[in-house]
Amino acid sequence: MARAVMVRAVVAVAALCVAAAAFAQPAPAPKAQEPAAKATAKKTAVAKKPSPSKPVWAELTADQQMILAPLKPEWETLDVERKRKWIGIAKRYPKMQQQEQERVQKRMHDWASLTPAQRRQARENYREIAKVPPEKRGNLRQQWADYQALSPQERQSLEPPQAEPAPKKKKK
Repeated sequence: MARAVMVRAVVAVAALCVAAAAFAQPAPAPKAQEPAAKATAKKTAVAKKPSPSKPVWAELTADQQMILAPLKPEWETLDVERKRKWIGIAKRYPKMQQQEQERVQKRMHDWASLTPAQRRQARENYREIAKVPPEKRGNLRQQWADYQALSPQERQSLEPPQAEPAPKKKKK
């Protein structure tokens, strides 16, 4: 029982570490609107498709496009704030050590391969780990290292069992 609890904690820590490593950023809080403004916004949203936020991919420099290449397929769907953060990373990129550049590229590629639901979960995990006091984060890193040292079979044995979907009821 204690091992199962520890395993679940390690798996949770692993998820939090992956999220923290993926440059996850919280989404900006939605601004409150007045009822009339909401109705107008809803009509406008239905009337036309949202245009891509600036800058569009073609407006990036060649260097920025090279650095941010893993994000190209989804660039036009990112909001302005996220684009700004990625561009900031691209600006810092040339000053990074080779090892750090490789890590950034790998993480960017990993991030780009996540589904929107996985990204939301990663952002949520990132926010949770950010709440952990710094002195306790070292313990989380150690637990993550312990988890990483396990064989794939041991990792799989630690995963909680998947719940089977409830059978659909037939209509009469």
